[in-house]
Amino acid sequence: MNNLDENALALVARYFGALSVPMRLKILNQLRDGERNVSEITAATGCTQANVSKHLAVLAHNGLVAKTQRGTSAYYRFADESVYRLCELVCEQLDRRFTEEAARRRAFADAARVATGRR
Repeated sequence: MNNLDENALALVARYFGALSVPMRLKILNQLRDGERNVSEITAATGCTQANVSKHLAVLAHNGLVAKTQRGTSAYYRFADESVYRLCELVCEQLDRRFTEEAARRRAFADAARVATGRR
């Protein structure tokens, strides 16, 4: 992000903002195994069709998903597989963080038991 001007930084923030809504991540997760139409996404997420369409529009506007029209149905897919990899990187980082935190808590609890003479 070196040397990005304010406009470029705003675009980056908007891109990440599109990923900041849990329902959008849920929708992206539905596209993991390939394209889906709005009805399939609606059924899988338990969200209304209008709400799914609204979220898909935001994702498409930010270049995260692409749409193909087939007859009366619109099918959505990842616009770029790197989007999925980005989500995986974040999940892996969070998993490492939570695993390390759990290990610290266990170590603290063990030390507290030893200090108080409990086993």
